[in-house]
Amino acid sequence: MSDSTPEKPSKQSRQKVYTLLVQVGRKDGDGLPKGATGAALMCYASGVDEAEAVRETVAILKQADLAPLDVTGYGTAEERLEQGHDIEQDELDLMKRALDENSVIVAQMTPFFGDDGGADAKH
Repeated sequence: MSDSTPEKPSKQSRQKVYTLLVQVGRKDGDGLPKGATGAALMCYASGVDEAEAVRETVAILKQADLAPLDVTGYGTAEERLEQGHDIEQDELDLMKRALDENSVIVAQMTPFFGDDGGADAKH
């Protein structure tokens, strides 16, 4: 009788959400704007550790016809707060959603254009 305790989500309790910055290159069918050389994607990904979150994120981006080149991990919300990062409520909401859905959420995509990104074009 006491064997089944469905109220304890054992997998969920081990899951954390990690903030990842993924740089992607170009690939046919990637959906990036014409003329873009790649993009940076801010993602929130759940995993039992950061390595799992990175693996899941890369796998999902590849399924979406994107070409991940590099991933930089910024840790969990708690780790980021300890480092002095400001985290807005909408960002916390997306992190909670990633945890609740055990998913990867792409919160922002910034396309790159040209070698210098156009920041100093008049220089």
